[in-house]
Amino acid sequence: MKHNWLVTTNWLEEHLNDPDVVVVDASWAFPEEGDTGLGTPYEEYLEERIPGAVFFDIDEIADHSSPELLHMVPPAEQFARQVGELGIGSNSRVIVYDSYAPFAAPRVWWMLRYFGHDNVAVLDGGLEKWTMEGKPTEEGEPEKPAPARFEAESRPRLLANIDDVRKALKEGAAQVVDARSPGRYCGTEPEPYKGIGSGHMPGSFNVHYETLLNIDNTLKSPKEIQQIFDAAGVDLNKPVIFSCGSGVTACLPMLAAAELGHAGYPLYDGSWLEWARRNDTDKITISDPAMCGGGQA
Repeated sequence: MKHNWLVTTNWLEEHLNDPDVVVVDASWAFPEEGDTGLGTPYEEYLEERIPGAVFFDIDEIADHSSPELLHMVPPAEQFARQVGELGIGSNSRVIVYDSYAPFAAPRVWWMLRYFGHDNVAVLDGGLEKWTMEGKPTEEGEPEKPAPARFEAESRPRLLANIDDVRKALKEGAAQVVDARSPGRYCGTEPEPYKGIGSGHMPGSFNVHYETLLNIDNTLKSPKEIQQIFDAAGVDLNKPVIFSCGSGVTACLPMLAAAELGHAGYPLYDGSWLEWARRNDTDKITISDPAMCGGGQA
């Protein structure tokens, strides 16, 4: 079955009041960017949002048993309870957006799919495109949504752990695609997480999530997406594991791959935050960015 993983701003405006549609603001920022000038992502949500949107906090709807690993996917029971409190039910048509570029919205898209809910799409262009087009917004404290029943059943095939990644890198069982910037991947830029050095996993590929976006924050065309993966040396017809810094931005190239018909590949939830902390993992740092390129190293 083919899914429409993206919806346009015009589509959402036409369907905004459909009884089964739940609009979700998933805005998030790196730790050092928690205040973007306007406020935290939640404060910005209170300042301006798509009418009726609920706020999905990926740091709160998370597994808190491992404080060193941020916003790891929570147990099914916790996820079902927390998204149900947002008014998201098993029959909901969920549309997720970010304030700017699709940054954390694809993470929520992945989480819902991981827990068995495929009736979810990302708003192409996000809130910024919506407001640039003069579409309606609202502000202030939202009304508490009516709770809904969400039945969560995990799909293990959409989640990879550190052993899966080790096997992929050692045996070639899958291609590991790192969505971080070339500088973080090469080790020439710092990581946004305290105590974590930059660099990458030996044998991984670099597809920076920002390269997949147009200037208006919409996703590039299927042809352009294919060219980007090809240029990085990634064959989407072979198994892929997506990774990044902490399991958020990796979901954008995952979404892009899904748009090309490859929606079954997993996320390495621990990502570089877990890999870099371990003493039993190999890391590569390349001082010359020209040596690093955008492909495998």
